[in-house]
Amino acid sequence: MSDLAAEEGIPAVIEGEPLKGKHALIVVENLPLPFDRRVWQEARTLKAAGAHVSIICPTGKGHEKRFEQIEGVDIYRHPLPLEAKGALGFLLEYGAALFWETWLAWRIFFKRRFDTIQGCNPPDLIFLVALPFKLFGVKYIFDHHDINPELYEAKFDKRGFFWRLMVLFEKLTFGVANVSIATNESYKKIAVERGGMKPERVHVVRSGPDLSRLKRVEPVEAWKNGRAHMVGYVGVMGEQEGIDLLIDAVDHIVRKQGREDIQFVLVGGGPALDDLKQMTADKGLADFITFTGRAPDQELFEVLSTMDLGVNPDRVNAMNDKSTMNKIMEYMSLEKAMVQFDVTEGKFSAREASLYAAPNDAVDMAEKICELVDDPARRAAMGKYGRERVVKELNWQHQIDPLLAAYKQALDL
Repeated sequence: MSDLAAEEGIPAVIEGEPLKGKHALIVVENLPLPFDRRVWQEARTLKAAGAHVSIICPTGKGHEKRFEQIEGVDIYRHPLPLEAKGALGFLLEYGAALFWETWLAWRIFFKRRFDTIQGCNPPDLIFLVALPFKLFGVKYIFDHHDINPELYEAKFDKRGFFWRLMVLFEKLTFGVANVSIATNESYKKIAVERGGMKPERVHVVRSGPDLSRLKRVEPVEAWKNGRAHMVGYVGVMGEQEGIDLLIDAVDHIVRKQGREDIQFVLVGGGPALDDLKQMTADKGLADFITFTGRAPDQELFEVLSTMDLGVNPDRVNAMNDKSTMNKIMEYMSLEKAMVQFDVTEGKFSAREASLYAAPNDAVDMAEKICELVDDPARRAAMGKYGRERVVKELNWQHQIDPLLAAYKQALDL
C-alpha cells in the first residue's frame, strides 16, 4: 500500500455494503466517543459497510452532550462518578455504568431493534448488559481491549479475591460472546486458552491508526519551553503506565548528566495525573516536564509533530507485555523514533523504529533517550522505517476486512 492510498482512510461506502440493513450497538465504558479512536474507527467502518450504528459511552471533557449524531453514528452518553480509585471506587463506577448501559440499551432497542452488541472492555462486565438481549437473537461480540486480570495485578501488585473475580468475569464474557475480537495475537491466545473460544471465532483487529486523520501539523516551538530538543509521551496517566519511571529517567538526565536542553511533554489524563505532577514538583523537575492533561486533537498533533522522539515507559509486566499500545502506532505514523522497555507486543509493533531499554530500568531509558536525541540521522531512519511499516502493514485500512469478517460470522452472513 502506498502513502497516498493509506491516507485515503475509511471509505465513505464499503463495496457491497455487507452489513446493510443491520443495526450494531457498541458499548464502551472507559472513554467517550469519538475520543476513543479505535472504537470510533470501528463505528465508522460499520457505518460504511451499511449498518446503522449506535454507541453507548460515558460523558467526558469536550463530550458532555447526552445525545449526539456524528457522521451518521448515534452516540448516547451517560454520566459516571469520578475516576475510580480503590475497590469501593471501582464498585461505584461499574455499578453506575451498568445501570446506564442497561437502561440506554433497552431504550435504543425499543426505538430500533439491534442485531449485535459489541462490548468493549474494560471492565469484563458488559456481557451482563448483552445477556438478556440474546433471548431476542441478538449476537454478542466481545472487543477485547485489556486483559483485566493482568491489569488488576499491575495496578495493585497482588492477586487475591478481586483478581479471581476478574478471571471469573473474563471467563463469563468469553462464554457469552458469539465472536471475539482481539487486538493482537497475544490476546487471541488468551481468548482461546483461558477463555475457551474456538480459534476460528477469534478475529485479530489491531488498533491501527487512520492515516487520513492522524497527520503532521506545523511544529509549535512553544512546546519546547525554550529548549533545543523535545521528547513526547501520549497516553493514559495511570499507575501501570510507568510514568514514574519516565520521571526518574528525566531526573537522571537533568541531575546526573547535567543536561538542560531537553523538554518532556506528556499528553493525557488519568487517575494518577495529580500524583505524577506532585512527584515532578518534589523532584524539582516541573520546568522540564509539561503535563497537558487530556488534550484536543490539535494540541495532540502539535506535540507529536514538534517532538524529536517519543517515549513509551510502560513497565514490563504481564499486562503491558501482551498489550498493543496506541501511542506506539501514533509515533510511527508521524515518522517519530521512540524509546521503550523491551515488551513483546511493543517490540512486534515498532521493531526497528524503537530502541529498547532494559526492563524497568529508568537509567538505561535515560541513556537511550539521550543517545537518540544526539543522533538526528538515526532518528530519521528509524522514523522512516516506522512510517513505512504502518503504511504497508498496520494502518486501519488493513483492519477493515478482519472487523467485517467478525461481524459476518456473528450474524451468519
